Amino acid sequence: MAAIPVILWFTWYESRLNSFIAALLYAVVSATDFLDGWLARRKNLVTVIGKFLDPLADKLVVMAALIMLVHLGRVAAWVVIVIMAREFIINGLRTIAMSEGIVIAAGQEGKYKTAIQLVGIVFLLLHYKYPVDFVVATVDVDANAVGTDLLYLSLFFSVWSAWKYFADFVKAVYRQDGAAQPPPR
Repeated sequence: MAAIPVILWFTWYESRLNSFIAALLYAVVSATDFLDGWLARRKNLVTVIGKFLDPLADKLVVMAALIMLVHLGRVAAWVVIVIMAREFIINGLRTIAMSEGIVIAAGQEGKYKTAIQLVGIVFLLLHYKYPVDFVVATVDVDANAVGTDLLYLSLFFSVWSAWKYFADFVKAVYRQDGAAQPPPR
């Protein structure tokens, strides 16, 4: 979370170099977030505070970057609104599920969403065109266009994973509560 102001500073003071540094910092922060969670699970060092702080840090880094990108006109506001709404809905459902003793595992769709969103934001932070050598030819890759396409793709997985999570939540509630019956068809 401490890296958020630094990433925002380099994004705000926009230049080719600063955009590259912001994208690099964002990628490093995202990679270390993945690694520390993986290590904690592997070494059996999962703590209650870690369960709270890890997803909070993930969301804060993503939301801070997306809000700055909206401010700079690189991302449409409605995209960020849909992403934020999805996160609030899933966190609300997760809280209710936990209070009822229901465990709903994260689906593969949500993992696709996270990975594609991360790469998309890195490209959006890069922002400029960069020549990329594809062995047979060198092509100018528009990082902003690639990032926008990836963010739209992640939006699809975001909505799909939210729908699946909601459906799994409803199934788990009706399965747990024998008195409750699903509505008639």
